[in-house]
Amino acid sequence: MATEVKPQPKPPFPAQHQEKPGIESKLDPRPRYRGEDYHGSAKLQGKTALITGGDSGIGRAVAVFFAREGADVAIVYLPAEQSDANETRQAVEAEGRRALLLPGDVRDPAFCRDAVERTVREFARLDILVNNAAFQQGQDSIDKVTDEQWDQTFKTNIYGYFYMAKAAIPHLKPGSAIINCGSITGLEGNKRLLDYSATKGAIHAFTKSLAQQLVDRGIRVNCVAPGPVWTPLNPSDRPAEQVAKFGADTPLKRPAQPEEIAPAFVFFASHVDSSYITGEVLTLLGGDTVAA
Repeated sequence: MATEVKPQPKPPFPAQHQEKPGIESKLDPRPRYRGEDYHGSAKLQGKTALITGGDSGIGRAVAVFFAREGADVAIVYLPAEQSDANETRQAVEAEGRRALLLPGDVRDPAFCRDAVERTVREFARLDILVNNAAFQQGQDSIDKVTDEQWDQTFKTNIYGYFYMAKAAIPHLKPGSAIINCGSITGLEGNKRLLDYSATKGAIHAFTKSLAQQLVDRGIRVNCVAPGPVWTPLNPSDRPAEQVAKFGADTPLKRPAQPEEIAPAFVFFASHVDSSYITGEVLTLLGGDTVAA
């Protein structure tokens, strides 16, 4: 029997705003991450993945999809996001896999090293690193971007990726994968997101450069660069009235749901699917072909 296509939520959404870092359980409508029509096929059976920002949004959906494909999952998140992390752990365990919660801040290189070591101690291996944690704060003018904001954005969005990759690589064997989360803003820029866009462009270049370094070791490095996605990142960054219209300017007239982005991470994580692919930036833009 053919699977019926379920419509995804479209704006206008209820006007809403959250304080940072944003909590997924408070979003209306709740982001869709379960992928009820996605059927696993053991592509990641017996593997271990470490996902930063894995408590909510794209990271949560990736954790669930990886678990459905047979992987155990370690989740890095900020302590303020504990309630979201608990829900993600329950979702991973409901797929029959183990979840390890690792609260901390990826801006701290010592924490990143410890997160990797704890993952390896718990699961005796590390096969997949997903760099997904992000900080975003829109400003209408460069004059409003403080040194502190610039530093926090770069320390979270690019230093954190560097720290995690550097800590993880010694544990990765041939066939392993690093998957970074980029953005359309790193390709097209965004006048409100000066610092965020700059870090996403850096992530794309970091992906391609690291892929060149690691190709002889059999470790693939790729990047998923989405357009607008319905996650806590955006309602904690925009006025309520802008959140109500979020994603309406895409050709599909809506933002992506996390469950629509997660299969791309499975693709890059699976050696069966993407053994010949490294150094790529895959755009998922809801029909926008400009940046692609």
